[in-house]
Amino acid sequence: MRRLSWEIKFSIILIAISSVLYVLHYVLFRDSHHIYLWSLTALAFLPISVLFVTMVINKILAGREKSIKMKKLNIVISVFFNEFGNQLLTYLSEVNKNINDIKEKLIITDEWNEEHFYEIAKHLKKHDFELDNKKIDFLELRNLLKEKRDFILRLLENPNLLEYERFTNLLWAVSHVAEELTARKNLKNLKEKDAKHIAGDIKRIYGLLIYEWLEYMDHLKQNYPYLFSLSMRINPFDPDASPEVE
Repeated sequence: MRRLSWEIKFSIILIAISSVLYVLHYVLFRDSHHIYLWSLTALAFLPISVLFVTMVINKILAGREKSIKMKKLNIVISVFFNEFGNQLLTYLSEVNKNINDIKEKLIITDEWNEEHFYEIAKHLKKHDFELDNKKIDFLELRNLLKEKRDFILRLLENPNLLEYERFTNLLWAVSHVAEELTARKNLKNLKEKDAKHIAGDIKRIYGLLIYEWLEYMDHLKQNYPYLFSLSMRINPFDPDASPEVE
């Protein structure tokens, strides 16, 4: 015999409780007219009640759940930048042909607010993240990515990332470049066409990485001033950056 689901069992219990209360009301007051009238009034209010629960309460609960997920997600992103992201961002910025166009704009200070971060993000959309193939040390980059490969795969397994497509795309882009570099036996003498192909994949990483870093810094500024202070002092775009407090 098929077992009843917990939803059906719960529904039966609620209906039984309601029936008992109706019977008890009739036994005590002997007023069936009032029971019918009250039931009709409650039934008329039911659509409004459903509307309130589905559109107001559910929205509040969904917003709270999203806030909790974002906090967990930002913890993961913080680990990523501390473990690997800042190092990779520094390396790629060194081979960015147009780094001087954005370097000064990305030196974040305590005076920055959400609007300032938003304006810089808009400015970056116009930036050409063109990398200098001749300056890229593909062997060094392969070793760096290979060293962090298990770390990247563990991040991809994190369920909190499923709803954050942009950061997931960044991790997949990093993983793809690691595979491209690992698949080649001689990275010292790459053909120009091959080097250009891999540089294009690396460029994808760089663009995604900067946007994530900027949003990450905005999050720290708004929620964790003490973490923001350190991240600001080790800014990969600041040539004078130092973790020491002056």
